Amino acid sequence: MSFLWGVAGAGYQSEGSAPDSNWSRFASGYHDSVDFLHRYPQDIELAADLGVQVFRVCVEWARVQPVAGEWDFDFYDDVIAHVRNAGMRPMITLDHWVYPAWTGGWRNPGMVELWLRNADRVVKRYAGNGTIWITFNEPTVYMAHEIRQGAFSPMMPARMVQAHKRAYRLIHEADPDALVSSNVAYIPVVNRLVDIGFLDWVTDSIDFVGIDYYYDVVPGNLTAVHGASGQLYRIDPEPKGIYRALRHYARRFPKLPLYIVENGMPTDNGHSRADGYTRSDHLRDHVYWMLRAKSEGVNVIGYNYWSLTDNFEWGTYRPRFGLYTVDVETDPALARQPTDAVDTYREIVTGGLAADYRPVR
Repeated sequence: MSFLWGVAGAGYQSEGSAPDSNWSRFASGYHDSVDFLHRYPQDIELAADLGVQVFRVCVEWARVQPVAGEWDFDFYDDVIAHVRNAGMRPMITLDHWVYPAWTGGWRNPGMVELWLRNADRVVKRYAGNGTIWITFNEPTVYMAHEIRQGAFSPMMPARMVQAHKRAYRLIHEADPDALVSSNVAYIPVVNRLVDIGFLDWVTDSIDFVGIDYYYDVVPGNLTAVHGASGQLYRIDPEPKGIYRALRHYARRFPKLPLYIVENGMPTDNGHSRADGYTRSDHLRDHVYWMLRAKSEGVNVIGYNYWSLTDNFEWGTYRPRFGLYTVDVETDPALARQPTDAVDTYREIVTGGLAADYRPVR
């Protein structure tokens, strides 16, 4: 399989006009996010123009089943059709931390069956033609958010493991050649302990290890502590950390390929970093270290940039991750403004890094 370059996003974070869900009841200041709900043809075209092969999207359960027993897939039917018509493979996330409010969430003993009923419909509708599947986005962080919302159940980990394993089977019944995973957040220092809560329990039910890498902890750089408060723009990037993360998972799962499902750099409300480190620098440096790991035998099969556009970062628009920036709070037109990294990513996707490139940081 050729190496896959992609972009990533999530339903609630980008769509707008949020239906009734755990997050719509919890978060404030949402507005209509970047209105992917109505601007998806434009955004999909922007992704295709980069030359990427993968477009990651969440089929939001709360949107397709806003009321128990009532289903509506029209929006996602058109989104997936646009992705495929643009020559890209969908990477579909089944659960990116959002569920319909009517379900009662993971405290509900019947949640696994409700979740799988939705998953079964989504899978049978969109399986095949190279679709890649993510069951749960960052399960450990998902659980942390449920604790924050006062909705966590001690049964949530076991129920999610059961749901993942059964979803894995139904995906492969619909499409035996599909790639399925649940992407893990690489969290410095406590990474191994975090993984024990989910990834190690589903090792027999994943086809690749999906990794979200944003930062690491190294001597002399303790800015990663800002990750705990969500102020990711205050963290000094550590590009070589992606190399260490890949080596870490390659040792733990030597038989499984690895995929960087998310990687990107937030800026503070779109402002340039004080140290002059640009989004292009960040992108090239991380790709350099990823390719370094690959050249040393680590089986890395893909990379997704997070994210195509700025979006709602779970309570705030201040961290700006987008290749295209969108000023949700002051620009009613929600214009997609290209950052310096748009051309950089296109160059990487179509021609790779220059042979003599050396990391800025």
